[in-house]
Formats: sequence, structure tokens, C-alpha cells
Amino acid sequence: MTTIRVLIVEDDRKIAEIQRRFVERLNDVELCGIAHSLEDARDLIDVMAPHLILLDIYFPDGNGLELLRELRAKDSGSDVILITAAKEVETLRSALRGGVFDYILKPLVFERLEEAVSRYRDHLRHLSGLVQVAQKEVDALLPRSSGEDPQPTRDERLPKGIDSITLDKIREVLSSGQHWSAEELGNAIGASRTTARRYLEFLVGKGELRAEVTYGSVGRPERRYHL
Repeated sequence: MTTIRVLIVEDDRKIAEIQRRFVERLNDVELCGIAHSLEDARDLIDVMAPHLILLDIYFPDGNGLELLRELRAKDSGSDVILITAAKEVETLRSALRGGVFDYILKPLVFERLEEAVSRYRDHLRHLSGLVQVAQKEVDALLPRSSGEDPQPTRDERLPKGIDSITLDKIREVLSSGQHWSAEELGNAIGASRTTARRYLEFLVGKGELRAEVTYGSVGRPERRYHL
């Protein structure tokens, strides 16, 4: 898996510094720059070609949604996570129409950013492993409509953040019968601990797995999962 190059675009320098510290705590992520204006952001995007842009909306020199639309018009390879205080529904609609990968409200919490980047990593991994796609793969990569499905598929309806491809891979690993921690399972499937834990807890909730708390040599509790 290629290291994810991240660009922060935020005019508030204190908030940008918080985001920088959060990004540097993430695994397999490289901060390739910080822009405090949309003009600087355009230059850095052209030069650094980031995989992922953490983008605010309100800037003294314009609106972040304008930059988002520019990237889509140019068919840019950079994806965007909006991190903003904007709670207006129309702003959210504009962001979704612009193809934003995620929309996070301020104040930013590390766990929410970690979860978003983890899903983005899974998204890139799935795309890189595909040559042609069937409907199952398309459904796993694209957000599903909240409306009723006129013709349900054979697959169960999965919640946001859970896709059938990764789920099948995890079920295959778990079929060995041994007990797994989230970190061990993540290493086995090439995903982060956070991603593995999300899927494991989903399977626990469905009754497919059991979770037990064990204590290591230093007394630290750890959840281990098994069929």
C-alpha cells in the first residue's frame, strides 16, 4: 500500500497545527504540505499531487467549495475531506455534488479523522486491486442510497464503513478458529487496527463472533475475538 500523501488547507494557523499533529499520528500517512490560502493550495496541489486534501470552506480569498469544483472539473486525482464549521444543509449538498469523500464538522476529533482516513485507505486498496468490476464491487465502493432498494441483492445491507469485500476477507481469516486481537487481524489483512476493530465489533453485534477480555503480562486488558 502506497503511503497516503495528505495536504492540509486551513487558514486558521492554530487549527492547521492541530490537524498537522493529528495527521502525523496516523499510520502510513505523509503530510506533504499546509496551505493557509486557496491560492497557496492550488500551487501545492499542482506540485505535490496529494492523494487526500483536508479542506476548510471559508477563506479570506474564496470558498473551499470553489476549489473542490475546480479539482473535479480538471479530473484531479486528489480526493477531498471537508473539515468545516459549516452546518448548512445546502453547503453539505454542494459538497456531495462536488464528490467530497467525507464531511467532518469542527471541532475536529482525532478518532473521527482516523476513521475517515482508514476508510479512504480501504477505498484506495480496493480500487488498486480491481481490473474489472461486478456490481458487488461497485456497491462496495460507492455510497448507497438511503431509499428503499426495489430489488435487494443476495448480500446483506451493510452499514456505513462496512463493505462486503473486506468483510469476506475477515471471515476467511477468522475461519482458522484462533483468537485474534484487532491489531493482529489488521496486520493479517493489511488494514489498520481501527478498521479491523470496526469489522470485528460489527460481527460481534451480528452474533457471528464472541469477544473476550484477556490480560497481558503487564495487566493491560485486550479484547480478543473468535468464532
